[in-house]
Amino acid sequence: MNIDQGLFRLEFADHHAILGIPIDADPKEARKRYLKIARRLHPDSLLAASEDEKQQASELLSKLVNPAYETLSQEKAATEHAVVLRLRGQQLMQQAETIELSLETARALMLSNNIDYAYTTAVKALAEKQYEDLDEVLAITGQISELNLVYVTRKAGAPAVAAQSAPAQPAADTAQSAPAASAPATSAPRRYRETILEGYLNRARELEQKKDYPKAIIELREALRAYPNSAVCHSRLANVYLKAGQSTMARVHATRALEINAGDEVAQRIQKHLEKTAPRDGTGSGDSGDKPRGGLFGLFGGKKK
Repeated sequence: MNIDQGLFRLEFADHHAILGIPIDADPKEARKRYLKIARRLHPDSLLAASEDEKQQASELLSKLVNPAYETLSQEKAATEHAVVLRLRGQQLMQQAETIELSLETARALMLSNNIDYAYTTAVKALAEKQYEDLDEVLAITGQISELNLVYVTRKAGAPAVAAQSAPAQPAADTAQSAPAASAPATSAPRRYRETILEGYLNRARELEQKKDYPKAIIELREALRAYPNSAVCHSRLANVYLKAGQSTMARVHATRALEINAGDEVAQRIQKHLEKTAPRDGTGSGDSGDKPRGGLFGLFGGKKK
């Protein structure tokens, strides 16, 4: 059961395409879709089918549908899958203008000004007929995966660009007729990088607002792997560490942010805060004063005056 289209061409198991759901679908939506497909492929729904068709349905369920749902229904596996998918999108974004698309809908999606609506609508249209004809399941799954490829590329930061396609490219004419308000092509790589960094920062900000500091830290540390000299990343990470009660790490990243950009206001504020709180516990680190009471650090000077 080989699919040579979309993300599958990158040797990536596109579980969302297999289930026919958008990449941002929640677990409830994944389960609802899985149950619908499972009923369609169940022997009781294929009473009039031939033995070959029943075998085909059984293989689709066991080799594609079940593994896809198992991954997306388990939090850890789904999170790891999402991280890999995002990294794939970033890689694709770097070569957005060389991506070859065979589906007209996918080429239009690459140029869409309303990417979320256009993508969700296109996926829904294909999903409605995905498992109607068993012989068409793999082909339609590949088409959905091609839409997914475009979506993760665009969401990673690539602006609307004309992707390569077989002979004619009517979508390219649309791009040429648009106002020339974008930056010159020579600045594209830098613009893409800035957009990716902004994506990391936005996701971290959302997690920080939800007080999910561990995930916000992971997001920012991942950003620093790609942008080790970003003062903004270091200062934002310092701020999250401070809120999480890890002032030593907050100091490390605030210091690094100021080394890169001495005018970083967030890092300056954190450094001043740490300088004020450090003398209270006499260690010079400020960790005890910033950490929640209780636990190991709470045993040393937490309530003692």
